[in-house]
Amino acid sequence: MDKSPENPPTPDPAEFSKNLMEVAAKSQKLVSEFLAAQAEGKTQPVPDPLNVGQAFMEMTAKLMSDPAKLMQTQMDLWQGYMSLWQNMAERMMGQKADDVIAPEKGDKRFKDPEWQENQVFDYIKQSYLLTARWLQNMSRNVEGLDPKTAKKVEFYTRQFVDALSPTNFWMTNPKVLRTTIETNGENLVKGLENMLEDLKAGSGQLKIRMTDMDAFKLGVNVATTPGKVVYQNDLMQLIQYDPATEKVYERPLLIIPPWINKFYILDLRPENSFIRWCTEQGYTVFVISWVNPDERLAEKSFSDYMHEGPLAALDAMEAATGVKEASVIGYCIGGTLLATTLAYMAAQGDKRFKAATFLAAQVDFSEPGELSVFIDEEQIRMLEEQMEKQGYLDGNTMGTAFNMLRANDLIWSFVINNYLLGKEPFPFDLLFWNADSTNMPKEMHSFYLRNMYQKNLLVKPGGIVIDDTPIDLRKIDIPVYLQASKDDHIAPYPSVFKATHIYSGPVKFMLAGSGHIAGVINPPQANKYQHWINNKRKKYATADEWLKDAEEKPGSWWPDWHRWLSRKSGKKVPARHPGDGKLKPIEDAPGSYVKMR
Repeated sequence: MDKSPENPPTPDPAEFSKNLMEVAAKSQKLVSEFLAAQAEGKTQPVPDPLNVGQAFMEMTAKLMSDPAKLMQTQMDLWQGYMSLWQNMAERMMGQKADDVIAPEKGDKRFKDPEWQENQVFDYIKQSYLLTARWLQNMSRNVEGLDPKTAKKVEFYTRQFVDALSPTNFWMTNPKVLRTTIETNGENLVKGLENMLEDLKAGSGQLKIRMTDMDAFKLGVNVATTPGKVVYQNDLMQLIQYDPATEKVYERPLLIIPPWINKFYILDLRPENSFIRWCTEQGYTVFVISWVNPDERLAEKSFSDYMHEGPLAALDAMEAATGVKEASVIGYCIGGTLLATTLAYMAAQGDKRFKAATFLAAQVDFSEPGELSVFIDEEQIRMLEEQMEKQGYLDGNTMGTAFNMLRANDLIWSFVINNYLLGKEPFPFDLLFWNADSTNMPKEMHSFYLRNMYQKNLLVKPGGIVIDDTPIDLRKIDIPVYLQASKDDHIAPYPSVFKATHIYSGPVKFMLAGSGHIAGVINPPQANKYQHWINNKRKKYATADEWLKDAEEKPGSWWPDWHRWLSRKSGKKVPARHPGDGKLKPIEDAPGSYVKMR
């Protein structure tokens, strides 16, 4: 079939009709299965589970109290539409007319040429963008709202606007329309089949597949750095990696990853593995691989994570290497745990950690970023009721919250690909890791949400007490390397920077380009992004003031960190292999805990 613009493809009426009948049948099956899951209690509909209604009621009341401002916003929208209609009329008459509004830089939704070249789709695009801008400006500029309510209104307005994008509907997406004609509607049939599979996978709730989960296997094509599990307990396995050099630094390096996701984000492929790169720089690397907890670990506390995590790892590392002192890295919530552990050790006179690195880790939660919209009393109480029933918070719940921070990239792009275009998701190791979520034990997660995010007690001396020991972060006096990422929405860099005012020892702050993941996982050979370093010996009140005096450097920050840590890691000694010391290997890396789903 000739598919050139002069001879566009035409559907086969019989085949098209057949596929439409199949779409109707599968749609009926989809609804039936969803309703059946509700009847069986697999889904638990809760009215306004995210406590959004009250926030929007407050916004509406504030808007109605200022009718003049409300009228002005309506006039602004009307003027925008008048300009758009005039623009379209000029184009229909063959004249050139500039866009009234254009997508923001980096918005991938409207990259199909039809959005610009076809007048109908161009009008749909610009009218959507005008309305979206109007809605977001209106919700963003309401006077009198408290900051938390204002942030919630702005966040969920954006979710609403993103959901209503014309790209998300088959009749207003030119690429989907073309595919429907070319395949006689077979894409819609396949899309509904994909949706049915995802509905079954989520036990009645839609669990959107982001990648081909069968394309990757741990230890085969992801998490492949060679090593051995040398110690384990209820909460973690400790992996010691094989050395990649004949000589290594005397002090071993412990990495504490977040337990919200699995550790192998630091070891995806050989070419972007931070763990493998560290072994190549001459470090003896140990990594905590957290268990994926079930109801049996419901009562495991934040204190348990400290004792059975980094403290147990320290003892095991000494047995494995014969060296008492070590360096340590904490990533995200692993960094929050690390700060708590270092303060606890300082109070106990335990000085085994000699240098600490924090990657995208918050300890002062006064400005926690967009995740704060999920942390109010009503939502925490709802989560606690859910955890009380099953003993843990299902990892998919956390995954959904993180995906909502980048809904167009992590939700709607897959709705279009999987359900409208009827395609299988593309194999992508990062998305495989992202979908490999973990559960949160009830006791630990409730403690974390309430004491860190909600009450911000970790930053207050003695605000948190672990095993009768008041936690005071000011007692941390060892050298600290503090990494943050410029576009991080989970641990915003101004929030991470606040730790520079807390620790008593020398602190080096470094800002990386990109976000929460790519800002950390940026190998030197990739030559991507940039980082900022400020070597001036002065205290800065804010991260933005620091950034004004900082020097922008191209590429990865890893070499800068290595130069910093190598001077704090002791002399070079013969390389140590797993099993050389008192601990005998249990199994090959990446171990069995990381494979639990």
